[in-house]
Amino acid sequence: MATEGVNKDKRRFLTASTAAVGAIGAGFVAVPFVASWMPSERAKTAGAPVEVDISKLQEGRMMTVEWRGKPVWLVKRSQKTLDDLPKLDSQLRDPASENEQQPVYTQNAVRSIKPELAVMVGICTHLGCSPTYRPELGAADMGTDWLGGFFCPCHGSKFDLAGRVYSGVPAPLNLEIPPHFYKSDRVILIGEDGGAA
Repeated sequence: MATEGVNKDKRRFLTASTAAVGAIGAGFVAVPFVASWMPSERAKTAGAPVEVDISKLQEGRMMTVEWRGKPVWLVKRSQKTLDDLPKLDSQLRDPASENEQQPVYTQNAVRSIKPELAVMVGICTHLGCSPTYRPELGAADMGTDWLGGFFCPCHGSKFDLAGRVYSGVPAPLNLEIPPHFYKSDRVILIGEDGGAA
């Protein structure tokens, strides 16, 4: 018989050792492969919510923060600005913000949680340029009826201080409102809705 003189204990040891080395080798191959599916720390940070201290933002001023690689504008509006917003409704493409570009909790006349603070993504909805902040009333180059807002220098789109787009300009939609909520009177978190939606 051919199996005479074979050490079965040695054969079992070699089989078990080979299987163990093979499993370890497979683990060394699988771990980096599976890890490559996970987002990098840089990618996690890019999509992470942004905490912003708004305590020093003065009336009529705008600050810009970055969230997901996009500029997000925070504008502290005056009572006069808020009173002027309804006067523009007849000149706007979507004055009631009926398109779904904002969270439900900002679907109101001023497109914000707190009327005095506008929060919007600073990218024109036409071709992605960044409009300029033009808060001055009746600016000569904007027309005597200009009540402040944003002007896109790329193709001439105009938005009011609630981010609503004017009629007759290339931009088809209002500026996007990102998800956000107030952690306190001084701090806002952009990128999460805090369970408000």
